[in-house]
Amino acid sequence: MAEWNPKQYLKFEEYRTQPAKDLTNRLLKYKPDTILDIGCGPGNSTAVLKEAFPKAYIKGIDSSENMIEKAKRTYPNIDFEICDINNIENKYDLIFSNACIQWVPDHYSLIPKLMDNIEENGVLAIQLPINKAEPLYRTIDEIVLDPKWNFNHKKIHKINALEYEEYFNILAKSSNDFEIWITQYLHRMESYRDLLDWVKGTSLRPYLDELSEKKRVELENEILNQVEKVYPLMDNGEIIQGFKRLFFIARK
Repeated sequence: MAEWNPKQYLKFEEYRTQPAKDLTNRLLKYKPDTILDIGCGPGNSTAVLKEAFPKAYIKGIDSSENMIEKAKRTYPNIDFEICDINNIENKYDLIFSNACIQWVPDHYSLIPKLMDNIEENGVLAIQLPINKAEPLYRTIDEIVLDPKWNFNHKKIHKINALEYEEYFNILAKSSNDFEIWITQYLHRMESYRDLLDWVKGTSLRPYLDELSEKKRVELENEILNQVEKVYPLMDNGEIIQGFKRLFFIARK
């Protein structure tokens, strides 16, 4: 899997961080002493946890060397390390993850495994995007299937997200109690290029990494041409991007 680009990811830092803040606000009553932030990226979500729980020991982990280097530079007062989600060894009072586990396969086994890494009476708190029905993502899915791009779809690392009913059943079996909800955010985008830049840092990235510079430009232009047809301009010239995210908090 190609390396992440912190600069590209953080172009929309406020929008990407808001779900972490919303999830953290639902956790204040738990007062954890030890916290693990899985898929911490450039550290923006870990910083939210540090502000909310200043007395707790907090560690951020990510599989991307670029992201961890950026996090260490930006937040030197927080521990960060490169670590795969499947290699967590210690137990924590709170395991937190903001927009990460959608990149990890087999949530039927992943979530119970994460629950095993939580201390008694601890909490697992997860947010992940469930946005495949949004026109932007439908457009990308249709375009990348065109044989002219010659994508090896078995090789490309894709988003893995279940239906909310499936998460409900997993949590009912693996936790003592849980809450689950969906929030739709409405992002103000200044241009169609912003829509493209949003996905260039996440879901479109694995495809772009497979292409030459010339082909990348061709793919981006084709996506832009199509999204202009499905996203109307608002009266002020902006575009609304709807973005659904699923949240759950599971108690051990």
